[in-house]
Amino acid sequence: MSARQRLPRTLLAVGIACAAVGLSGVSAAATAPAARPWMNAALSPDQRADLLVKAMTQDEKFRLIRSEYGADFEGKHNKPAGSLGTAGFIPAMPRLGLPAIHETDAGQGVARPLLFGDGDTALPAGLAVAASFDPQVAHAGGAMIGREAHRMGFAVLLAGGVNLARDPRNGRNFEYAGEDPLLAGRIVGAAIAGIQSEHEVSTVKHYAMNDLETARTTLSANIDQTAARESDLLAFEIAIADGQPGSVMCSYNRVNGVYACENDWLLNQVLKRDWKYPGFVMSDWGAVHSAAKSALAGLDQESAGERFDKEVYFDKPLREAVARGEVPPSRIDDMVHRILRSFFAVGAFEHPAKVAPIDYAADAKVSQRAAEEGIVLLRNQDHALPLAGAVGQVAVIGSHADVGVTTGGGSSGVKPRGGSPVTGVAPTAWPGPKVYQRSSPMQAIARRNGGKVAYASGEDIAAAAKLAAQSKVAIVFAEQWTAESFDVPTMDLPGHQDALIAAVARANPHTIVVLETNGAVKMPWLDQVQGVLEAWYPGANGGEAIARVLFGEVDASGRLPVTWPKDESQLPRPTIPGAGLAAIGIPPQGQPQQDIDYDIEGADVGYRWFEKRHLEPLFAFGHGLSYTTFAYGTPKLENHDGTISVSVRVTNTGKRAGVAVPQLYVAPPQGDTTHRLAGWQRVSLKPGESRDVRIAASPVRLAHYDAARHGWVRDAGRYRFQLGTDATSMLKADLSVGLPAATCTLEACTPVAH
Repeated sequence: MSARQRLPRTLLAVGIACAAVGLSGVSAAATAPAARPWMNAALSPDQRADLLVKAMTQDEKFRLIRSEYGADFEGKHNKPAGSLGTAGFIPAMPRLGLPAIHETDAGQGVARPLLFGDGDTALPAGLAVAASFDPQVAHAGGAMIGREAHRMGFAVLLAGGVNLARDPRNGRNFEYAGEDPLLAGRIVGAAIAGIQSEHEVSTVKHYAMNDLETARTTLSANIDQTAARESDLLAFEIAIADGQPGSVMCSYNRVNGVYACENDWLLNQVLKRDWKYPGFVMSDWGAVHSAAKSALAGLDQESAGERFDKEVYFDKPLREAVARGEVPPSRIDDMVHRILRSFFAVGAFEHPAKVAPIDYAADAKVSQRAAEEGIVLLRNQDHALPLAGAVGQVAVIGSHADVGVTTGGGSSGVKPRGGSPVTGVAPTAWPGPKVYQRSSPMQAIARRNGGKVAYASGEDIAAAAKLAAQSKVAIVFAEQWTAESFDVPTMDLPGHQDALIAAVARANPHTIVVLETNGAVKMPWLDQVQGVLEAWYPGANGGEAIARVLFGEVDASGRLPVTWPKDESQLPRPTIPGAGLAAIGIPPQGQPQQDIDYDIEGADVGYRWFEKRHLEPLFAFGHGLSYTTFAYGTPKLENHDGTISVSVRVTNTGKRAGVAVPQLYVAPPQGDTTHRLAGWQRVSLKPGESRDVRIAASPVRLAHYDAARHGWVRDAGRYRFQLGTDATSMLKADLSVGLPAATCTLEACTPVAH
């Protein structure tokens, strides 16, 4: 068997055994539609779910509305029989032809830290994918990790993180897709659609307002409901509409004082009533606090309650609530229906998850393309980049760049194939272990530079500076490791990395910095270096992707999906009390807040906060340099019965092929008149090539949420559109247009009749 088609080792025997228990029942059912009419694929998912619910006993229904933790726990061999040893597990129901359901983390790849195996393919961070401004890249990445999950026997991928980046210090930003709800929703929706194209159920998470990790299980995210609708919830609304995820995962935190997983407003009113969401709500692991209240509020499935909740609420306590008449039996049927419907909708019964060969080499190329499109060139003084092929000796310094690239931690951490090339780095326990992907930037640079590369770890600053002085070019790799369950207290690079960069820059004026970070960090050395690349956490082939961008084999085409503040003083909340993690040398300072005031910025997240407060960031949302130059013609606005688009001719005026990302912003005539992203287009152009680009404006970005009408309303008045290369750099053109009042959806606006 070739290396390209090697099966995950211990999954082979376990997967075949699981197939014998559950999947064989599906096969038999497919040949006996009279006995199991729900196996008729010609029926709709809802019809099939109705038929199956009617055939189930009460015990079978209650078994489906709770999963178990699928792995050994706290060092004990106590994983459920038949489980693949990962995040969630529901046993098979052979009588009904239901296979066992295996659930695995997460959005960067198949994360199975407690399951032995060769490792899996890691996508770049969600922020890197968002930085591509390319839903097709997101869809391809989603399909890749969905395919790997399916071929390992998993039916559910706990992916789809879309919480907005309200603070660059949030330890989980790397899993998400930035600060703008339109960009984040479109990118994550495309990724979910990709996952589900492989007959996997994907979640979207963490619903909602899970925008900080400090005290995440108890804090209350307090925000005006309309502001929430126009920010975080809009990102969810778009992602759900585009991706149609089978499940929504409710979050740990409280929202306006009520736990998210028992929050009637979030689950019943917004999600199921207003958005007409047909799938099921599953809890995060340890996020359930009640039986009847949660069920009546809209929670459909409790996750791993026997390990993480105070008790298994969706077993005996919920049965008793039904018996007492507190919860009607019809609600239990609805919960089961929603779960089954989601599996029917993705074709999970016709295409059951089972162990099969995986082409890891091809999958790594998918990850590499996403990394290349998401790397952002922040600074390029004197055209220091791209590097020439024969540049002379290159000093590669810091961050274990001789052997690999950094990844984020927690439940989304993906074990690389062959194991981490660096071990024993704190933290070695949860939310670690800290691992590196096996893709060496130094080796990739050496292949392009005739082997003229020398490495210094950076631990000895004087030695690193000496090596830099002896080299033609010095490339410093700086890293910031973050993970779920904690936030970092400052925007500083950890350790002595700022001092290292400054010393190297003094020793060699041709210094390039490559950042592998969770997002924005302070740059006290910015004016001392020639170039800066933000590579995020670049994934399985990250070293190769970084080298290809450094040497100009591909254009630097990423654009920032977040505003890059100068420092913490520019943030809505300059401090996060209690942030930090002692295991990585950052002890938490003070007690965590239990109430977080998000009404400070409300819906004005990121670049809109900076505009409203007249603040100048270090780098604007949408910023990103290219190795070529572009000229823009005069933009023209088109109004077709209130459907707005802007057209512009874009020309590559340089000598290299490159990627332009013109961005359309709009300001409404009244209310909150800050600009917001209304659309964008990514266009690749050869030297001298011109192309007419048309950008359609998202109807909902022209509207505001009207709580009384439970919907989006566009006010009558004059709307000001601007075309720019980032949120602050706009072309000079009059693109204003008068529009009548209208009611809007995500797809269109309908004028209000008078």
